[in-house]
Amino acid sequence: MTASGSTTPAGTLPPWLAQQLAQLQGFTGQALLLHGPSGLGHFELASALAQLWLCESPLLGQACGRCTSCHGVIVHTHPDRMVLMPEAESIRRGWPLSESAQSEIDGKKRKPSKEIRVDAVREVVQFGQRTAATPRGKVVVVFPAEKMNAIAANTLLKTLEEPPGDLRFILASASLYDVLPTVRSRCIAQALAWPSEPEAAAWLVERGVSEADAIALLRYCGGRPLDALALYAEGLSAQLIRDFPQAVCKGDIGFIGKLELARVLDGLQKLCQDLSRIQAGGVAKYFAASQLPKPPSQAVLAAWGKALMQSATTAEHPFNPALMLDALLAQAAAALAAPAP
Repeated sequence: MTASGSTTPAGTLPPWLAQQLAQLQGFTGQALLLHGPSGLGHFELASALAQLWLCESPLLGQACGRCTSCHGVIVHTHPDRMVLMPEAESIRRGWPLSESAQSEIDGKKRKPSKEIRVDAVREVVQFGQRTAATPRGKVVVVFPAEKMNAIAANTLLKTLEEPPGDLRFILASASLYDVLPTVRSRCIAQALAWPSEPEAAAWLVERGVSEADAIALLRYCGGRPLDALALYAEGLSAQLIRDFPQAVCKGDIGFIGKLELARVLDGLQKLCQDLSRIQAGGVAKYFAASQLPKPPSQAVLAAWGKALMQSATTAEHPFNPALMLDALLAQAAAALAAPAP
């Protein structure tokens, strides 16, 4: 889909993104590709950078947030700002869809697309051919860039390689090598900065997360603060993370059933990975070692991990969530009950 606007004023950016925003203010290429693991703030940085480029009175590497241009960006009416996102992602973020897409989805003619549709890309091509309404030029944000299939990407390539006039692109991806090579080769890649653990924890505490929950959630999310904040909003806590491995060992369906199926599967995969690390002589990454059972053999863990990956392909739309949960716990019980080597 395409839409105009931004919901992330520069002043609200986490500190690690605000620093990078100031560094990118003077970017002079036609296409920037922001990349790095999920949960670091790809879309937030891309949106803030687009707003900064369009701002009439930028100050100290940030958009002013007060000029006519900033107002247009914030309320989704800026004529020189477009966002290319899958419809499902737009709905999740509360962004408007095009009138035609909204009508089709409301009329149940189709479901929201999880890929960037080629007709939305064609709108961007047409947008690029129009004269900018302001002296600051035009900006297109593409997120997640890996959600363009080959047809959509090929439709965009010529405009991406030779943007007309003063058009610039900001692409963002949490899966760089899933972005088609023909797209990557036309962009200047920029890795997102990682915050330190104290910086990320402090940011979470400022948003109402207790220090204990912040530390546990960051560990569980591999140090990715926006993912940690999203899980906290879903009700995940230090206590739930601490109790998860033993609940799995006991087959405690009452405890596990409190979590969404996708979260159960994610937790089981993390548990399997931690046990594999310990079995190989390493250290646990997601859970505290004291919370973990004794690991079975690598062969058992490899088979369990493969089964979990297969389950992940249907977890979003399971035929019967209760039966799938039972099957996942039965798989875990069988793996964890296997004799240690």
